[in-house]
Amino acid sequence: MRHTLSAKLFNTLQKGKEQLGKEALRRITCFVESQQTAEHAFQDKSGKADLYYTSFGWMLSYLLGIRLDPYKMHCYLSQQDPKQLDLVHYAAYVRCRMLKELVKNGKAGLWLRSLFPFKVRALDTFARVPHADQYAPYTQFIRLSLWEDSGRKRKGTTDSLAEYRVSGGGYRNTKEGPATTNATVAALAVQGQLAGYRENEDLHYLRDSQDASGGFRATAVSPLPDLLSTATALFVLHCYNTRPRYPVRDFIESHWLPFGGFSATLLEEKSDVEYIFYGLLALGGSEL
Repeated sequence: MRHTLSAKLFNTLQKGKEQLGKEALRRITCFVESQQTAEHAFQDKSGKADLYYTSFGWMLSYLLGIRLDPYKMHCYLSQQDPKQLDLVHYAAYVRCRMLKELVKNGKAGLWLRSLFPFKVRALDTFARVPHADQYAPYTQFIRLSLWEDSGRKRKGTTDSLAEYRVSGGGYRNTKEGPATTNATVAALAVQGQLAGYRENEDLHYLRDSQDASGGFRATAVSPLPDLLSTATALFVLHCYNTRPRYPVRDFIESHWLPFGGFSATLLEEKSDVEYIFYGLLALGGSEL
């Protein structure tokens, strides 16, 4: 049985965790705990409880052995109105439902199969989707994750992705403009899940776009590599069983902050649970 994208993400995070020494693990765990609110949600960059950040926080808590109260998780989710959420937050809501059941039942195997089937909203019911385009690669990535996480069979084809492919390799999330790492990663993940993880020209394009520092840039003209682009690129290369061109450990460690968080770029000194996720994902994706 082919693993879901959620299972692949969690397994890659686990590989990242296994590379941490005791002191590094302690610092990261303490930082994640510091981001938790009284209601067992997790805070965004402004310090407010946010569903999107909570999906990262709950996954990291399960991974790191941080205690979560299933009742408080249930209460927090019961405050959400899924009909009012945009696509990104709705996907976070679905993943949080999965995590709540995972914590409640303590069954790690739930990541490897459908948790429980329930009807997910159709894309045309969302007032807001990424890039205002329901066919863009990143939107398709979220839709596919939703179907998998809600216990539905994978459906759809990769045909519509061709409209977003850039001549020479890579994808974009808009009809015009240059290729981006985000869109290329999303398109390769969708193709891999639906049609199998086979070597292809766009995979080579992504691999060859790596900076000599070990990081990946959001676009070819971005001023410097960032941790998000690096983590997602390494994750999808890992899914395709493809090694990066350059070593990445030094790049990842250079973004690790003394208090236990990971920064988005070398120019920043703040962190949040989303970037802890990217740091561990990058570490795990660097190992084949």
